[in-house]
Formats: sequence, C-alpha cells, structure tokens
Amino acid sequence: MELQKIQDEVYNFLKDRDWFKYSPNDVLIHLYEELSEIGKHLLFKSKYKEEGGHSKPDGEELPREFAQAFSLFLQLCILLDVDLEQAWKNEIKIMRERFPIDK
Repeated sequence: MELQKIQDEVYNFLKDRDWFKYSPNDVLIHLYEELSEIGKHLLFKSKYKEEGGHSKPDGEELPREFAQAFSLFLQLCILLDVDLEQAWKNEIKIMRERFPIDK
C-alpha cells in the first residue's frame, strides 16, 4: 500500500524543516481550520451560503484544501506515533464485519 510511503514523505518533510517542535494540539487546531475551509466550499455548493454577504471560495482550490487537511492529518499521526496504514487495515476488517454487504 502506498500510504506508508506518503507518511514517510511527510515525516521527512517535517524533519527537514524542524517542524516536530509543533505540538499535536497545534496541528489538530490547524487541521480544524483546513476542514472548515472545505466546509465553506460545501456551504456554497449546497446554496446554504451565497455570494453577497459572504465571499465565495475559489472552487479550483478545493482539492488543495483536501491535500492540506490530509497532510495535517498525517502530521498528527506521526506526532502521536500512529501507523495509519496498519490502523486502516485493522479498521477495514472491523468495518466489513460490522457493516456486511447484505445489510
């Protein structure tokens, strides 16, 4: 699976920039911020918010917001020593048993 390679790449990125100094709390709050940016896109897409009183986000930026959130999520996993690939493999087994196709 490629996820471990991506997590390793993020690890090296953090190490090269001395970003291990940031706490998991700081990274989590930054992740919330990025998720909120995704939420803003969804609010405009569903017409809950409209231009006029609010500034509409650039739709072309949505993939970038997802990538930023993903990067921060991986950073959080690294800081908390979570092997996300293994955690996913374990979780998908549980999910398959809990939510069988026939239900």
